[in-house]
Amino acid sequence: MCGIMGIFGNPEASTLTYMGLYAQQHRGQEGAGIVSSNDGSLHRHMGLGLVSDVFHNHDIFNELPGDCAIGHTRYSTTGNDDPKNVGPLMFNIDDSTISIAHNGNLVNIAEIRKELQKNGAIFQTTTDTEIIIHLMAHEEGETVDVRLEKALQKIEGAYSLLVITENELIAARDPHGIRPLCLGKLGETTILASETCALDLLGAYFIRDIEPGEMVIIDKNGLRSKQFTEKKPTKHCIFEYIYFSRPDSKIFGENVDKLRRKFGKVLAEESSIDTADIVISVPDSSNTCALGYSRRSDTKYDIGLIRNHYVGRTFIFPSQKLRDLSVRLKFNTVKGVLNDREVVIVDDSIVRGTTLKKLAKLLRDGGVKKVHVRISSPPVRYPCFYGMDFPTKEELVANGRELEDIKKVIDVDTLQYLSLEGLLRSMSIDGDNFCTACFSGSYPIKIRGQNDKKVFEK
Repeated sequence: MCGIMGIFGNPEASTLTYMGLYAQQHRGQEGAGIVSSNDGSLHRHMGLGLVSDVFHNHDIFNELPGDCAIGHTRYSTTGNDDPKNVGPLMFNIDDSTISIAHNGNLVNIAEIRKELQKNGAIFQTTTDTEIIIHLMAHEEGETVDVRLEKALQKIEGAYSLLVITENELIAARDPHGIRPLCLGKLGETTILASETCALDLLGAYFIRDIEPGEMVIIDKNGLRSKQFTEKKPTKHCIFEYIYFSRPDSKIFGENVDKLRRKFGKVLAEESSIDTADIVISVPDSSNTCALGYSRRSDTKYDIGLIRNHYVGRTFIFPSQKLRDLSVRLKFNTVKGVLNDREVVIVDDSIVRGTTLKKLAKLLRDGGVKKVHVRISSPPVRYPCFYGMDFPTKEELVANGRELEDIKKVIDVDTLQYLSLEGLLRSMSIDGDNFCTACFSGSYPIKIRGQNDKKVFEK
């Protein structure tokens, strides 16, 4: 999962792209980058860390001139956190320079990469994104969009792409529409972004989503669109609603906040606790789910956990004692709220279970009598191959375990998940339009060969 941003037709393109990346920082925190186009040349600045770390000096934008730019916040699903893997990637093809930013994950890349290397391709990164560049280099066509179209016919998986050349901006989305990508306007400026919250920050208005299987080309003559492949059954990633997207975004035609409240309400209908005193959330992605649960269960919502928003990625501590304390870097309890209470704690999902186990202990240390965990999604039993960095099947706490066993692992008094039927019933559109593979094991795109995050480093 990553955040991508594109601006066309504004002399402050790189600065606006930076602001759009800021709004989408939650989509990737390993690295960030911007590429701008000016007078037939591309200019790039990238690095590891948060957007504010990479673009720490306003003078950097003087090195990114032009009225067209694309940006990327990296969350690795293929390739490690090496600086060379941070997007947007930039390459020379024939006599032209192009750059590409990619959100998603490709599933048929191992065989393609081997074939390209056999034919002389030299890879600079270990990302799946670079494969698209090499495929384009091997294709014939008078324009970049034609070569990109031919390359996309050979790849499978989830992708929302932005490509910048010396004089145009191109966007494309996979035929299943797994990852989001939207189109907006700010005066005469055209904007592309993973989430509408980036449009809101810039004061732009939302026009529409890029359609599955659609390619949009923007240049000085305006915008044109073409369907580069036949639409396939729509399979939007349902986890965008559960966790990944910002609650103030509109994704796949639905307001994220509205749906999360609905998840909480349906969860309460399925598994409310009559003896609970209060409902709290695991901040911040579960806040609105907990509000929905509180209202439907008629149990008071309160703030029982405080999150430290200034904690980035933490290293692995050398001793178990320090590892047990590490959760306190991110969370602390409000003891006056929790003491001698029976608490329902709402979270969006359980992956490995380690964080919830530590939180349950933290709550008990804060004086809680009973800890009831309610999860606003079904059990995550299967890995994701389309852009979520879920671990292997064996690392998932729900894999091969029944509900009672999971409850014992995280050491809580009761545990209930939102049912898959309840999740899909919460949607305004047909539930068949969503990918639920991480819950059901039913993958809409066939997984080919090895799909390990570090598959090209072995």
